[in-house]
Amino acid sequence: MKTLPALQQAIDAILATDWQRRKGVKVPEAEDVRLGNDAVELDATVLYADLADSTGLVQGFKDWFAAEIYKAYLMSASELIRNNGGVITAFDGDRVMGVFIGDNKNSSAARCALQINHIVTQEINPRIKKRYANTAYELRQSVGIDTSSLLVARTGVRGSNDLVWVGRAANYAAKLCALRDGPHASIITEAVYSRLTDKTKFGGNPLRNMWEKFTWDELGIVAYRSSWRWQPE
Repeated sequence: MKTLPALQQAIDAILATDWQRRKGVKVPEAEDVRLGNDAVELDATVLYADLADSTGLVQGFKDWFAAEIYKAYLMSASELIRNNGGVITAFDGDRVMGVFIGDNKNSSAARCALQINHIVTQEINPRIKKRYANTAYELRQSVGIDTSSLLVARTGVRGSNDLVWVGRAANYAAKLCALRDGPHASIITEAVYSRLTDKTKFGGNPLRNMWEKFTWDELGIVAYRSSWRWQPE
């Protein structure tokens, strides 16, 4: 345990030490980055999948029921992140973070969001209702996605540390989850939308745009939202 003088010295060292930066070719794990001022630069797309109103869930229902909902949602979202080529980088209570890299990272993340919406509305909720016919609970969720350059560093202390993802994509993706609006469970920035393939932009017969343009009032920028579902294979 560090005393106050030792903490002061450690803070000074962090602020005074030059950063060692290198380009990343894969999503790093904690052991790939040193605890000092060492960082990996990554061009990546970040996805946050977030369970809605988890406070109401844990306050209004039995703890074992809430645990089942958490597990069903986070397991499904995590599997779909991996199935679409993403890497699970963090769990934060009721949400999971996935990172996508490569030429198709934006389309892969957007498809993943639509698949999560499918699993929740067409698989999880019907099964909840079948198992607990008298419950009023319906799982709601949202997925936020942005893309940018990221600086990935390792933070904490020896024996207890993890990666921190510094950059717009991680911040915006987390914030976009709070913009859930009725059926629009998938929300992406214009930077992501502009890089989507036609297959992840248009659907239906006849083809129509699956994404609706709107203004993100908090920042005054354009974003896109969707209520569409994509059935996983």
